[in-house]
Amino acid sequence: MAGVSARSRGWSSLCRLYLRLHAVPPSCGRACHGWQHSVKGSGLLYLMPSGRLPVQAQIRLYSSNETREGGGPAEPSAIGSTDKSPAGLNPGKSEPRSTLLPDPIQVKVKAVLKKREYGSKYMKNNFVTGVRAMNEFCLKPSDLESLRKIRRRSPHDDTESFTVFLRSDVEAKALEVWGSPEAIFRERKLRKEEEIAYKENLFRNQKLLKEYKEFLGNTKPRLSTASLFLKGPGKVVMVAICINGLNFFFKLLAWVYTGSASMFSEAIHSLADTCNQALLALGISQSARTPDPGHPYGFTNMRYIASLISGVGIFMMGAGLSWYHGIMGLLHPQPIESLLWAYCILAGSLVSEGATLLVAINEIRKSSRIKGLSFYQYVMQSKDPSTNVVLMEDAAAVLGVIMAASCMGLTSLTGNPYYDSLGSLGVGTLLGAVSAFLIYTNTEALIGRSIQPEQVQRITELLESDPAVRAIHDVKATDMGMSKVRFKAEVDFDGRVVTRSYLEKQDIDQVLHEIRQVKTPEDLETFMLKHGENIIDTLGAEVDRLEKELKQRNPDVRHVDLEIL
Repeated sequence: MAGVSARSRGWSSLCRLYLRLHAVPPSCGRACHGWQHSVKGSGLLYLMPSGRLPVQAQIRLYSSNETREGGGPAEPSAIGSTDKSPAGLNPGKSEPRSTLLPDPIQVKVKAVLKKREYGSKYMKNNFVTGVRAMNEFCLKPSDLESLRKIRRRSPHDDTESFTVFLRSDVEAKALEVWGSPEAIFRERKLRKEEEIAYKENLFRNQKLLKEYKEFLGNTKPRLSTASLFLKGPGKVVMVAICINGLNFFFKLLAWVYTGSASMFSEAIHSLADTCNQALLALGISQSARTPDPGHPYGFTNMRYIASLISGVGIFMMGAGLSWYHGIMGLLHPQPIESLLWAYCILAGSLVSEGATLLVAINEIRKSSRIKGLSFYQYVMQSKDPSTNVVLMEDAAAVLGVIMAASCMGLTSLTGNPYYDSLGSLGVGTLLGAVSAFLIYTNTEALIGRSIQPEQVQRITELLESDPAVRAIHDVKATDMGMSKVRFKAEVDFDGRVVTRSYLEKQDIDQVLHEIRQVKTPEDLETFMLKHGENIIDTLGAEVDRLEKELKQRNPDVRHVDLEIL
C-alpha cells in the first residue's frame, strides 16, 4: 500500500514529507505502528499514513478570553481532528482503532496587555487649576469656558471641591489661541517682566493691586490692633509700658536730684523695660498678620523674635550701663545728697511694679490652666513669650527696687558711697540673669522643638486606633510657637479597609454587571482604571478625615502632614 501511495503522489512529495518529519522532533516518545508524527505549523497537521491503522490527533488552544457559562474556563476545543483511511483502500471498510492514541498538543495562549511607555515626563492626564492655566498658559477666563470641567476634592479645609481642567486640553487651547509654543513663551516672558515692573512700582499701581486682590478672592480679615491690646498678653504689655514709662520719668528726676548710682541704675532699668515692652507690642501686632504666599505658616514667631531682641536689649542697655555706673562709682566715689525723695520714688515704683507683676502672674496662671500645665512649665517652655518678658522684667524690677533701697539705706547710715555702687552692680547682675533667660528660652522656641512626649503619644494612639491605619512611623511634632503644633507622620494604611470603604458607597449589582462585561484585556484595563482611580480618591478622603479628627481633638495642632507609606 505504501508503494501505491508513492506512485499516486509522486516521489517529490514523499521526499518533502520525509524532510519535514525529520526536521521537527516528535511530540511524544510513545511507540506507534507506522510513521506517525504530529507537527505544529500554522495550525496544520501533517500525517504519514500507516498501513495498519488510522491516525487521530488534536491541538487544544486555550485563551484567557473564553469562559464557561458557569464562570469557569472553557473546555478545550479540538482545532484539528482527522480520521483518514490509508490511500487506495475501500472507505466502506472499517479498520480496527488502536488503543494507543498519541497525546494531544496543548498550546496555552497568555493574554498580556501591551506595556505603555510613558517616558521620563508624562503629563497628559495631569490636572491644572484655572489660575494656573491663566498664569502659565496665558489664557483668559473666556478661553476656559469651552474646556472640559472636572470637579475634584479640595485640599483646603474651607472648601469641599473645586474645578480643574485637563492639562492636555489647556495646552491644546493655548496652542489654538497663540499659535505656537514660542508665542506662548514670549507672552509668558512679557508678563513676567510686567510683574517685576509692577512690584517695583507698587505704590503707583494701587488700582491694579486692588484688581489682583479681587481676582485672588477675599482673605480672612485681620484682627484690629486695638482688640489685640484689650485682653491677654497685649493687655499685660500695655499696662507694663504705661507703668514703666512713669517709673522711668520719676526715677530720672530722683537721680538728677540725688546723684545716686543705684537710682541711676533703676532709671536705666525702667527705661530698658519701657523700650523692650514697646518692642513686644510691635511683635504682638506683627504676629497677627494674615499668612501670605511668602509666609504660608504666618507670622507667629514675630513674638519670639521681639522677645529675643528684648532680652539682648536688657543685657546691653540695662545690665551694661548699670555695671558701668557701678564700677565708676567704685573708682570715683561721689557724696550723695538727701535720699528722702529717692526713697519715696522707690516706694511708688515698688507698688507700681508689683501691680504689673501681679497682672502678668494672673495671666500666666489662667493660660497655664487652659493648657493643662503648671506655672513653672508654662514659663520654662515659653508658651507666651510676651507675657514671659513682662513677668521676668517686673520680677527683676521688684527685686531691683528692694536691692537699690537696701544699698541706699546702708549708704545713708554709714555715709559710705561704696554701698550705693555695689547696689548698682547688683541690679546690673540681676538684669544680666534675666536677659540670659529670655535669650535662651526664645532661641529654643525659634529653633523648633518637639512637644511633650505625652502629647505625642496621645496623638499617635488616636491615629493607630483608626481601622484604616496599620502603623505609624517617623513621627515629628514640632512646636511652632504660641501653642501651634505642626504634626508630621508616615502612615501605613490598610488597603483592604480603604477598599471596603469604597465598596460600601457603590452599587454592588452595577459593579457585578461591569465585571461580567469584562471579556478582553482591554475591558479589564478599563474596569481597573475606573475603580483604581476612585479608590485612590477614597484614600485621599481617608487622609482628610484623619487630619480633621486630629485638629478637632487637639486644638493646638494647626498643621497636619500625613504621608502615605
